[in-house]
Amino acid sequence: MDGIDLRLVDLLRANARLSYAELARQVGLSAPAVHDRVGKLETSGILRGYHADADPEAIGLGVTALIGLVQDSDGDSDEVLAELREMPEIESCYFMAGVESFLLKVRVATIAELEHLIVRLNRTRGVASTRTAIALSTKWEGRPQPLLPSDDGDAGPV
Repeated sequence: MDGIDLRLVDLLRANARLSYAELARQVGLSAPAVHDRVGKLETSGILRGYHADADPEAIGLGVTALIGLVQDSDGDSDEVLAELREMPEIESCYFMAGVESFLLKVRVATIAELEHLIVRLNRTRGVASTRTAIALSTKWEGRPQPLLPSDDGDAGPV
């Protein structure tokens, strides 16, 4: 990735609806050249997709919680992950260092649904225990850090 690719990624992370013409104007290339570059960024997996960022509360998902999951000492991570993938309430799953093996970000409509999910998680084979923190409000999330080339030419957050 060169500086132009980094700028394209940065622009698309801020607004994925920018046209190729607008992207081209902002990076100083032609629209076909930008189209080719974006296609390569998609094919390589650097750009993984485009989505609409909906307000969770407005679509009925007013409860956000972070759930730490402690894996059983004899539990298989792949089996646990397969079970977690089947739970649509889990928005994000992070493998962690420390006591908790996974940290889950979940969204549900009600506290009763959260309780039901926690019970399901604790009944999942390979799960020893969970610890839940409920978010009272969201101040911000998903804020992309700008990508700029470092002095040695590698990309990295500034």
